[in-house]
Amino acid sequence: MHLLIPAAGMGRRMGGERNKLLLTLLGKPLLAWTLIAAEASQRIHWIGIVGQPEDWPDWQALIKGLAVTKPVAFIPGGTTRQESVYNGLQTLPPEAEQVLIHDGARCLATADLIDRCADAMNDHSGLIAAIPVKDTIKVVDEKGWIQATPDRSQLWAAQTPQGFEVQKLKDCHEAGRQQGWEVTDDAALFEKFNLPVHIVAGEETNLKLTTPADLAIAELILRQRLGQLQSK
Repeated sequence: MHLLIPAAGMGRRMGGERNKLLLTLLGKPLLAWTLIAAEASQRIHWIGIVGQPEDWPDWQALIKGLAVTKPVAFIPGGTTRQESVYNGLQTLPPEAEQVLIHDGARCLATADLIDRCADAMNDHSGLIAAIPVKDTIKVVDEKGWIQATPDRSQLWAAQTPQGFEVQKLKDCHEAGRQQGWEVTDDAALFEKFNLPVHIVAGEETNLKLTTPADLAIAELILRQRLGQLQSK
C-alpha cells in the first residue's frame, strides 16, 4: 500500500510562522509520530511526504534519525490541501493501484488503524476512518439562528487515513480542478461523483492538532500510550 502524507500547511492557528509539523511532541516533531506509525505498519511499503521544499532538509534529517527503512519520496505541495494531494497523486509510482492519504496533523494515528484501512481497501474503492459524533450538532445560519438539529445517530466525524483506488481519485481530482471545486477532504470529491465511500472505525485519540490546546491533549495521550507499552 502507498501512503501520501500532506504536510505543507503553515498552521497559523498554532501561532507559528513555520510548518506546524516541525513543532515537537515529547521531543519529536509532529511528523515523526506519523512516520513511526507508518514504519510500524505491516501494509505500508512506500511513503510520499507532500510539503514545501524549504522543509525538506528537516524531513530528511528526521527520516535519517528515525531510521525509516521504507522508501520515502518528497513531493512539492500546493497552496491548499487539495492541490497538495493532487500533486502527490501525480508522483505515485506507476504500479500504485491504491493509496492511503493521511494528514500529517493527525500524528496520533496508530499503525493498527493504518493497517485496518489498508485491509479494507480489498473490499472498497473508497473509504475513510471516522468516529460517531457524540455531541448534538446544530445547523446555524449566517445570523446565528439555529436552522436544524440533524439526527446524531447518522453523523460521523471524518478522520484520516482515507483510502481510494488511485485512478478513480485521479479522475475526481482532475474533474474537480476543471470545475473549480474546493473540498476539505478527498472523500468529498468521490461523493460529488456519487462514488461509494465506506466508513472504517477510527480512533478517539486520532486528533487533528490545530491549536496549542490540542498539543497539550496529544502529549497526555502519548504519555499514557507509551506508559502502557513500557508496562507490558
